[in-house]
Amino acid sequence: MTDWLLTTVTSVVDITPTARTLRLALPEPIHVLPGQHVDIRLTAEDGYSTARTYSVSDARESRSLEVTVERLEDGEVSPYLVDVVEVGDPLEISGPHGWYFTWAFGDDRPVQLIGGGSGVAPLMSMIRSREVDAPLTPFSLVYSVRSPDRVYYRDEIRQLMEHHRLDLHLVHTRDAPAGSARPAGRLDSAELAALTMDPSRSPTVYICGPNRFVEDCAKWMVDAGHDPTRIRTERFGD
Repeated sequence: MTDWLLTTVTSVVDITPTARTLRLALPEPIHVLPGQHVDIRLTAEDGYSTARTYSVSDARESRSLEVTVERLEDGEVSPYLVDVVEVGDPLEISGPHGWYFTWAFGDDRPVQLIGGGSGVAPLMSMIRSREVDAPLTPFSLVYSVRSPDRVYYRDEIRQLMEHHRLDLHLVHTRDAPAGSARPAGRLDSAELAALTMDPSRSPTVYICGPNRFVEDCAKWMVDAGHDPTRIRTERFGD
């Protein structure tokens, strides 16, 4: 039987036209590993309830956590979380869940992150935890996103790039920013190989995003010479 905790929304930040970050205060300390997820349950007045899974995007505090939600027009939960929830509202969660797609700061081996769209959320949890717990661990991120206004955590990512905190590449698939040296377009195997760590460094590879994106990137990384046993994936959608 699933145990549900009643949390309180303490912060709401719109980060793209269709995505919002929620900070949830926890009733008791919880240890969340970077990369894990929680279920959020909504219950109607008639007793009907439904739950959806959301990656934790910040796991650095034991008495609160952060999730970032992308609105799905036909969703039962995400429209409420993105358009309706306010500071002070209660939300039920269970978790954390998921042990395979996690990074532990005791592992000092290089880390290659590859995110598509909202799939960057659990990767950002890893990046944020690394900044606190293991800032010298080599990290690299390839982030594929439709357009500049769809970039999650825009200011934080810009600061990471400006201060050279990690090797970071933004790939715009539909609209590139003005003056960009790279025209808009999807990643391919050759570009991914050029933007990611060399297989000789034996990085742990984390890939998160839509199904097709994850499948393609995982195959391309294996084709480039990366050890399949060091590639971890998490996917969503059709």
